[in-house]
Amino acid sequence: MYKRLVLLPLLGLICGCSGQSASLSSAPGQELPDTSVSASDSADSAVPAASAPKLKISWTMHQNLPVAEDAVMVRELEQKFKVDLEFWNLPNNKYESLLDLKLVQGSIPDLFRVRQTQDLLKYQQQGVLAPIPEELLNTYAPNILKAIRENAPAYQQYGRINGSYYGIPVINPTNIYRVPVVYRQDWLDKLGLKVPDTLADFEKFIYAIANEDPDGNGIRDTYGLSQEGMNVVFGAFGQMVFTDQLYFSRKDQGLVIGALEPDMQEALRYLRKWYKDGVIDPEFITGENSGGYKHLSHAFINGRIGMTSMGNYYHWTQAGDYTDWKLDDQKAARLVPVEAMFNVKELTAKHPQAKIAFGRPVSGPDGKRGSKAYDMLMSFTAIGADATQEPGKLEKILQLLDYVSANPDPDEAASLQYGIQGTHWDWAGTDKKDIILLPPYNHMFSYQNTIGAGIGMTLPILPAGRSEQWAATLGLDHDGIYNALEVATPSLIRNSPGLIKLRDQAYIAFITGERPLEEFGEFVEEFLASGGAEVLAEANESYKELDPHQKGEQEARP
Repeated sequence: MYKRLVLLPLLGLICGCSGQSASLSSAPGQELPDTSVSASDSADSAVPAASAPKLKISWTMHQNLPVAEDAVMVRELEQKFKVDLEFWNLPNNKYESLLDLKLVQGSIPDLFRVRQTQDLLKYQQQGVLAPIPEELLNTYAPNILKAIRENAPAYQQYGRINGSYYGIPVINPTNIYRVPVVYRQDWLDKLGLKVPDTLADFEKFIYAIANEDPDGNGIRDTYGLSQEGMNVVFGAFGQMVFTDQLYFSRKDQGLVIGALEPDMQEALRYLRKWYKDGVIDPEFITGENSGGYKHLSHAFINGRIGMTSMGNYYHWTQAGDYTDWKLDDQKAARLVPVEAMFNVKELTAKHPQAKIAFGRPVSGPDGKRGSKAYDMLMSFTAIGADATQEPGKLEKILQLLDYVSANPDPDEAASLQYGIQGTHWDWAGTDKKDIILLPPYNHMFSYQNTIGAGIGMTLPILPAGRSEQWAATLGLDHDGIYNALEVATPSLIRNSPGLIKLRDQAYIAFITGERPLEEFGEFVEEFLASGGAEVLAEANESYKELDPHQKGEQEARP
């Protein structure tokens, strides 16, 4: 029997927070209060005593560039906390392989970033993680826990394994926004059509795109949709299919794998007909992206298809969609219209007249609708097993983590994220809601890494940036279809690659007509026999471990 992730609530760990923060370089302060602690109190508490040798703390974090030896923010933190910080410069694109090499060599980081959620169980089984006592979390990381409690209560129970707490859940706040559904507005205008709202509207749209020459070149070379758009069709029946992981959904108090649901046969019937009639891009099998940045839909950019659901909201910003702060020639901060980004930038470079429109995911026969939404649970922040060997070290790590991740003082929080005020950044306005990067840092890639800023964990603070406010006006915080299983089980880790390949091959064969739809049941049986049954059983066993109240909160998530 595998070791299960036991999902118990953290609510009892969390207490209220109060008090104002001192500056980053303030002198040591008073001892910790019994029930709550501010960022400055936490940082300045003497654990261990001031006369003791400095603790050496090794730290892992999201990195695009290495932390410099003389990083200014690291020196500030070392002085304040009376520690020596050692950053493991593990590039994000090679993080797991480099981390595993270090572990094999016997080195364990003290602040242990578990980037892939399924790896928490693996590392716990390897004995490289330390359990984190509840009372220490409550005392030394109250601001982190407060943010989780107030903004992501459904995730308070994540991080326990067999009754002990091994990881603090890292929740991505911007993943409340689903993937957008995007149309060529100029093509809609030419064809006299509105943005589709129902599956019937959608069908009318894609046939018009394929048959009525919306680009006006006299050649039948346009199509309604490609692979990413198909997920909106599956969403009209309540599921997601063409994803890089198996998507689970809730049904009858348990979990099912969306691609196996009977309603998918009806969705495939639509897609099969559309493919036969030539309104689906025949190159959908290879996908919409032809290389480079993975969130670009080259099929859409090149004017081959009329709709897509690829990329995230910030990949589809048109010029002037909202205003943002920018330095003028006199280096004064001014609000200016935002420029086109990513897909729209590439699209309008090729087709200057092109415009886009956003729509809701289309509704199906039973009123269901949805587009893909990414997991809210990003990763876990853990403590390395060796950190418990030195008195006071675990407490000091939690203090430091709370200070750099959840500092309630806006000036300190901005400095910890962006560097020295007046050198690296400044407030764009008097309300201290927006920062603006100063030259030359506003044109430097990941300078925060090099100066040792942004070393904390992401918190589920409700997004308030101008880009996120714009996303909210598009309604992207509704109609998202999330994966109901966010922490993989051992059998899913083991069987997922083969099952995803089997799923994709079968669905492509059904759509192209290479396989009759009457064999959908045979596909389901083949899937279950190839490890799917074990995966489904473990997923449901894990799901049943959820506290009923917490499960209800999770099911009510956007």
